[in-house]
Amino acid sequence: MTRTESRAEIGALGEQLAVNYLQGLGLRVVARNWRCRYGELDVIAADDAARAVVFVEVKTRTTDQFGGVAQAVTPAKVRRLRRLAGLWLAAQAARWDSIRIDVVTVRIGRRRTPEITHIQGVG
Repeated sequence: MTRTESRAEIGALGEQLAVNYLQGLGLRVVARNWRCRYGELDVIAADDAARAVVFVEVKTRTTDQFGGVAQAVTPAKVRRLRRLAGLWLAAQAARWDSIRIDVVTVRIGRRRTPEITHIQGVG
């Protein structure tokens, strides 16, 4: 990776790596970058076997300058994600047996291959 990549490009790369990872787990991506007036949900995925919908916050890091995985999503951020998830669900015809909020962090640049950390059920 070169220093010429913008934050948006790095974020988009991290998000695509996260999507590939989630699909590798058998999740089906329902939406990406869903926006409303209150914010954005990075990835919305379905776990069809469990009839669960998973709202995934993707954090891409190139350094540890802003903290690691534990600092990636604050309690305030989780509250905002829950609100956004509720708004998305209200607009859907489908019903889910369970709902989960996950965080996927992608660390780029420290090793040859990106490091992916997946935390399930943060809120």
